[in-house]
Amino acid sequence: MKNSSTTDQRIADMSFGSVYPHYVAKVEKKGRTVDELHEVITWLTGFSAQDLEKLIQEKATFSQFFEKANLHPNASLITGVICGYRVEEIENPLTQKVRYLDKLVDELAKGKKMEKILRQG
Repeated sequence: MKNSSTTDQRIADMSFGSVYPHYVAKVEKKGRTVDELHEVITWLTGFSAQDLEKLIQEKATFSQFFEKANLHPNASLITGVICGYRVEEIENPLTQKVRYLDKLVDELAKGKKMEKILRQG
């Protein structure tokens, strides 16, 4: 993905806590739960619900969020288009991780089965 360094920096500096309510609203609007959202985020990052709350309270940027994350070894299996870009072609590592998260939230909201979202089969 060809992306400007300005966009990459904007994503890096954005706080996870400012985006999290949008994730919640998106999945709840489609009949999914916050617990399912947390399951997806935990799978990708290794964070518990308590970890997420702490990161939100600390106003952690996406850069700080993913520095602390333990990315799932199967994260590279996340493919497809999000925000007009193929996630597997995104060159900036942090931007790619943020788009992995966006893609998982999108799949959850679209009603995909959890085992498919979590790349288990």
